[in-house]
Amino acid sequence: MSELTAAEASELVPETRRYAGFWMRFWAYLIDLVVLFSINGILLTPLKFINDGEMVDIGYWTLTGVLSAIVFYVYFLLMTKKFSQTIGKMILGIKVVREDGEPLRWSDLFFREVIGRFFYRVFQIFALLYIVVAFSHEKQGIHDMIGNTRVVFVD
Repeated sequence: MSELTAAEASELVPETRRYAGFWMRFWAYLIDLVVLFSINGILLTPLKFINDGEMVDIGYWTLTGVLSAIVFYVYFLLMTKKFSQTIGKMILGIKVVREDGEPLRWSDLFFREVIGRFFYRVFQIFALLYIVVAFSHEKQGIHDMIGNTRVVFVD
């Protein structure tokens, strides 16, 4: 009897992961946006009372705009690192995992949560690339492919 290669052995093991599709991820993201708007409201409302209610400009951006962007990226980065889920994903029972099953690393999450989301938000046309999730075999977005991650249902 000959030894099996890794690829042949993986074909014999049934796939136990159930990948979360486009709509589950979409609803989780909307829930996360509600959470983020609430957090930003609590944290940034006091800034309205500074400087007689006038927005402080930092060149092209406002101070509240910069701070809300920081809260946005930090929320997704830290929640995913600590829990493998954001609040939206927790509610819907899905989580982020590495392709190889190892614990999530900072480098994976930096590319997935910061670089990927930055390009999706800054270059609005890239937001259409989220549709890739609906058609890829393992329900991966471009940011998942770059970060070697998957979004799966919690067992």
